[in-house]
Amino acid sequence: MADQDQQWLLNCLTATLDTNQEVRSYAEASLNQASLQPGFGGALSKVAANRELPLGLRQISFCRIELMLPAVLLKQFVKKHWQEGEENFEHPVVSRDEKEVIRRLLLLSVDDSNRKICTAISMAVSSVAHYDWPEDWPDLLPFLLNLINDQTNINGVHGALRCLALLSGDLDDTVVPKLVPVLFPCLHIIVSSPQVVFYDKPLRTKALSVVYSCTSMLGAMTGVYKAETSNLMMPMLKPWMDQFSTILEHPVQSEDPDDWNIRMEVLKCLNQFVQNFPTLAETEFKVVVGPLWQTFVSSLSVYERSLIEGAEDPYEGRYDSDGAEKSLESFVIQLLEFMLTIVGSRRLAKVVANNLRELVYYTIAFLQITEQQVHTWSLDANQYVADEEDTTYSCRVSEQLSSEILASAILLDILKKQT
Repeated sequence: MADQDQQWLLNCLTATLDTNQEVRSYAEASLNQASLQPGFGGALSKVAANRELPLGLRQISFCRIELMLPAVLLKQFVKKHWQEGEENFEHPVVSRDEKEVIRRLLLLSVDDSNRKICTAISMAVSSVAHYDWPEDWPDLLPFLLNLINDQTNINGVHGALRCLALLSGDLDDTVVPKLVPVLFPCLHIIVSSPQVVFYDKPLRTKALSVVYSCTSMLGAMTGVYKAETSNLMMPMLKPWMDQFSTILEHPVQSEDPDDWNIRMEVLKCLNQFVQNFPTLAETEFKVVVGPLWQTFVSSLSVYERSLIEGAEDPYEGRYDSDGAEKSLESFVIQLLEFMLTIVGSRRLAKVVANNLRELVYYTIAFLQITEQQVHTWSLDANQYVADEEDTTYSCRVSEQLSSEILASAILLDILKKQT
């Protein structure tokens, strides 16, 4: 677009903020018509990337750019216009030169200081990468890795991690083996550096979510490439196990969702490690046992104060900027699920064999009904029946299953001693 067209675009975007509905409707219709013209996506990218413009205009441009870019929320539209050959493709297609402009401007905006803009950029980067990376966008990963390693640009670290967290869901078995040896050391530095002021718990949690996604993909590869994936993970397992121990060794903090979230991500990573690489994990798992037990025991008192004795979970229904739930209940579910993994593993069960009775004792303690449940069921017995028959994944469902398995394990242990 020429300069006058760029000014027209700015005026049109401004008009979409007008209090007059007719003005807004006309501006939106004009933008929809302009979106069919060559260069529209690139022009919007320039507006979105221009940090001197008002925030409202930049946010609108990213909402509009989702009509031209393959953004997460409008994938169906994107399939019609970004790449020819797609099942639902319709003209016009975004030109090769325009795509290059858009990709370049997106990367320059990854370190935006505004978190809403940063999230929108990350979604756009991830969506474009789904189509263009790595063949048509080879500089994407090197750029993101450089940002992650730059401690002088905390906004860049946040933006790059957001991109990688979204990208990690689309990684396949051709990319992960090449990416992990380069990426994991960068992520380990972030996770293991709480003394760095801007490496806060949410940022370290985001880094762990990328570790989880990559390890999950490696796990899916073990069926065919067992030796290769084991050799890849072997040198990295001990540093990560040591770091997991450091995070889990302190008592669980009450009224601190960020503490619950980072522990929950650690537990998810541990679950992947021990399930996908049991032989390797067995040799390193002992270092985690003590800290894991500390987390398990200390979480009970927090759970009792917040959910058993309290009227309700004060953090229920709260989510972080990326949509992840920040409730105590979701953390406890993950904790108990990992305990199930341990007890159900032939290799790992022996590590906790001497503490099975205590494990059952604390697990049963989680089964206490809450004050809210007492109140609800006292008023309506039918609701009690409905809740008991409900198969929705909740703490009580997970805890009951845990108690049954743990009780069975003790029974088997007693029978074994009698024979």
